[in-house]
Amino acid sequence: MFLAAKFLAFITQPLAWVALLVLGSCLCTARFVRCGQWLGTSAFVLLVALGWEPLPDAVLRQLESVYPALPSGTRLDGYEGVIVLGGALEPSYVWAAPGQSALNDAAERMTEVLPLLRRQPSLRVLFTGGEGELFASHLPEAARAKQFFTGQGLPADAFLFESASRTTYENALLSKSVPGVNPAKPWLLLTSAWHMPRAMATFKSLGWQVTAYPVDFRTGQSTPWSQYTMDQGVKKWKTALHELLGLLAYRLSGRL
Repeated sequence: MFLAAKFLAFITQPLAWVALLVLGSCLCTARFVRCGQWLGTSAFVLLVALGWEPLPDAVLRQLESVYPALPSGTRLDGYEGVIVLGGALEPSYVWAAPGQSALNDAAERMTEVLPLLRRQPSLRVLFTGGEGELFASHLPEAARAKQFFTGQGLPADAFLFESASRTTYENALLSKSVPGVNPAKPWLLLTSAWHMPRAMATFKSLGWQVTAYPVDFRTGQSTPWSQYTMDQGVKKWKTALHELLGLLAYRLSGRL
């Protein structure tokens, strides 16, 4: 499944589709001039369309609406702790400067832990994430997370770490074996809002009693029709397609 996820990560990159269309256009010989022109035109139209953000936002908004944010006054004293899914940290080779953390676009998965602990200091934090890169490094994501939380001055005894998982399914499965963790007790599950439907379904299927605590919302209530940014549009399409295909793959494999 991990290798399949890496393959999905490639085919969900819209710019890869543009490149394939351009390649197909270039390979067309004089015998297939019209086909080559059609492929080239399709590549251009697709490239331009990718930057119009209301389209990918509509897909992401549908995913994010499944589990709305918890109201600010929600009582948290009945929860055993909060499970924080990895995916918010840059690869280990980026962590070159000693004592400095490197977070990516999903940084709220890390930063929202701090106000959560201020609201309910008794919560335990279980961070789950190993090495998400195809070629493993010496610094799994859990080790990078520990460095980040320590750097924020948070007490070390409030945290538990699982450092072998590489997928959402492994997050749920391997976290059950962390000493002191009881999945039958109520836990908060903290991850990006667009990832929450797959995460909740996976954890529940493996016997966890979890309540969604979504963060990292990307879309808001609506997107202006004039919103056009090439790089952001491509990123949003990649995120939306990756998550939709991930849901489909998990269902087909019986993991949901």
